[in-house]
Amino acid sequence: FELPPERIALRPASPRDSARMLVPIGGMRADHIVSDLPSLLRSGDCLVFNDTRVIPAQLEGMRGAARIGATLHKREGPRDWRAFIRNGKRLKNGDTISFAAGVTALAHDKADDGSWGLRFGGDEPVELLLERAGTMPLPPYIAGKRPTDARDAEDYQTMFAQEAGAVAAPTAALHFTPDLMASLATAGIAHETLTL
Repeated sequence: FELPPERIALRPASPRDSARMLVPIGGMRADHIVSDLPSLLRSGDCLVFNDTRVIPAQLEGMRGAARIGATLHKREGPRDWRAFIRNGKRLKNGDTISFAAGVTALAHDKADDGSWGLRFGGDEPVELLLERAGTMPLPPYIAGKRPTDARDAEDYQTMFAQEAGAVAAPTAALHFTPDLMASLATAGIAHETLTL
């Protein structure tokens, strides 16, 4: 279906539970907002939330004169990540990519899916390097319309975020607030968390 570009939200709704929600009921669809959820679920239902915290997994750097973009997507070891690379044709096995704040990574092991292994240099934990050099990985439909900014570090974390490691926001849970969770509990709707 056609989605007019001006209808794509570039920021989460505020408050978050005021986001619109389309609900299928039988063969019909009804417009609601997320805060209506307690009246749409049944007592005894259980919602499950991912408690991962999004890390700044988007990096911009240089390999010589070539601009390289890296989006980390899978940790493979204490200093190693699998990454999707923009401008990857300019990268060769063994090349060093220089990112912001003195962060470097050695490119190795290009996979059939086009991803590369990145081994981060230095002795500091990679999480600290990412805090210095990385940015939040915005969904592509937002990243194509505006640059990442400081507000994104909060906007793209859920209220359940505890365990660092997600490279993309668990977007469905972004709409939940403490008030909504209290209303769900009052309606007899349970919740659990897990770490993905």
